[in-house]
Amino acid sequence: MTWENLQQAKTALEKKFGTLPRYALILGSGLGGVIDGMTDKEGELPFAEVPNMAAAKVEGHSGRIVVGKIGGVRVTGVQGRLHFYEGHPMAQVVLLVRALALAGVENFVLTNAAGGLNSSLAAADLLLVEDHLNLMPNPLLGPNDARLGVRFPDMSEVYDLKLRRQLKDAAKRAKVDLKSGTYMGITGPTYETPAEVKMYRMLGGDVVGMSTVPEAIALRHMGKKIAAISCVTNLAAGVGEITTHADVLKGAAKAAENLARLLTEAFPLFEKDRS
Repeated sequence: MTWENLQQAKTALEKKFGTLPRYALILGSGLGGVIDGMTDKEGELPFAEVPNMAAAKVEGHSGRIVVGKIGGVRVTGVQGRLHFYEGHPMAQVVLLVRALALAGVENFVLTNAAGGLNSSLAAADLLLVEDHLNLMPNPLLGPNDARLGVRFPDMSEVYDLKLRRQLKDAAKRAKVDLKSGTYMGITGPTYETPAEVKMYRMLGGDVVGMSTVPEAIALRHMGKKIAAISCVTNLAAGVGEITTHADVLKGAAKAAENLARLLTEAFPLFEKDRS
């Protein structure tokens, strides 16, 4: 994906919405309903109408961009995402978040539906991602464009400490139980074998999913601030029962209500303390 491709996507976003908010919220499988609670909506843009962007095809991903307010704060909401397992190159998987960043978004909250690796987790739990383990191809492979970031970006704090503290504060205010841990990013689309779950847990993973990490790496490369929240939809193989995508969507629906309450408290906190 070239600089020109990104500029075309950026221009389409700006043409539709004007100046984009400082904040973006990326919603994973079954979590798009959070957008329904937005107020003062300014319109929507389907993925397919963004140059060089493919339509979202996975069930539970409506594939649209909506600008409105959450907790009285202007936010760009993204319902769904593209995945590496769909056959998209990594450059396209991260195209939209890169274009949003070029259009002025500074702070990103990435959400996902994830399987629980840690037996202390239960379906519908929310987990604040403190760090990740990446078993996907790195989206920065290939020639580096210095207009996006440095060749070797530091990854010691991918998930912004200040945003994490604010999300924990927001969780207390919303009376939402927010756990924390490490996200294991895998390619999918198969769910994990019991042996893989055991390995991921031994490596330090608390939840496992098929997204988020490429976006986080690409945004960190661009110097943006990132937070991520996993909605535990089920316990992974060997920890829980056999998993289907229907189970994932059902679990996400249960978690979405708490996620919406948390974010309604979080965005005003972000905006209040912008220094």
